[in-house]
Amino acid sequence: MGNRYGVGNAIGKIILIGEHSVVYGKPAIAIPFPDTKVETIIRESVGEVFIDTVFYKGSINSVPDKLLALKSLVENIVENLGVKLRDFSIEINSTIPYERGMGSSAGVAVATTRALFNYFKCPLGDDDLINLANTSEKIVHGNPSGIDTSVIVKENGLYFIKEKTMENFNTKIDAYLIVADSGQESQTKDAIKDLGQLLKSEPGKYSGLIEELGSLADMVKLAIESNNPIKIGQSMTRAHIILDKLNVSNTSLNNLVDTAIKNGALGAKLTGGGRGGCIIALCSTKGQAEIIANELMEKGAERTWISNMGVDTNV
Repeated sequence: MGNRYGVGNAIGKIILIGEHSVVYGKPAIAIPFPDTKVETIIRESVGEVFIDTVFYKGSINSVPDKLLALKSLVENIVENLGVKLRDFSIEINSTIPYERGMGSSAGVAVATTRALFNYFKCPLGDDDLINLANTSEKIVHGNPSGIDTSVIVKENGLYFIKEKTMENFNTKIDAYLIVADSGQESQTKDAIKDLGQLLKSEPGKYSGLIEELGSLADMVKLAIESNNPIKIGQSMTRAHIILDKLNVSNTSLNNLVDTAIKNGALGAKLTGGGRGGCIIALCSTKGQAEIIANELMEKGAERTWISNMGVDTNV
């Protein structure tokens, strides 16, 4: 056995606004979140493919249900490359929390695709990378918009309309973003499915809320471009109220959002699939962000991150 290996990396992502409505052709804005990362390493081995993750260590042929999308992705890639599914191992190391709306599944798909193409010495363009990774996302989420994969690959702020627009733009603003993990796994696939059923059964009641989420995303884009954190925060809070009405929030997320706002956040909302996962809150200063992050921990958050959205700390 030789020392042949390949490596692929990816970062996490945060949906700033537009989750769920983006599935229905409305705009959404996502930002890269380099505070969390994935690294996949492919090594030469002998025999059947062995996978090493935090969830499972063993043959690719016996993976648990939560890794079936990864198995399908690997099978698809080796078939496209015309190589055999054997004689290599896959090690995945990730700091993106699983099922929290921070792009864990997309990050793993992107990192693993890059690692396999690197291992087999094959070129890989961004479009092909996005398409391959999205085959895995469809298994995980049912009817994903594709925004997770796109922002993780591009590593830029992204204004996104499904199958229409993918506009990279500068999302730097004079504010800090808190991400707080509720400690609960988000239920993205079920939330997407249930919302689809709501829209079919009572379109008059819910379609207007989807339209409003799209309008809020456009308002946030303009507010980012004019560096107006107050307007962004207000739009975030309104978006959360709508998402709650669409039954994609839960008590834990609502409590965290309320805690952030009561302690001075400019705005707060759930991020990602909902029914668990994370909330985000926007703050004017780092000191305020630290106070709010501490309060969120007191109210049940499992962990928090504070991200500088573009504040010049040298001034």
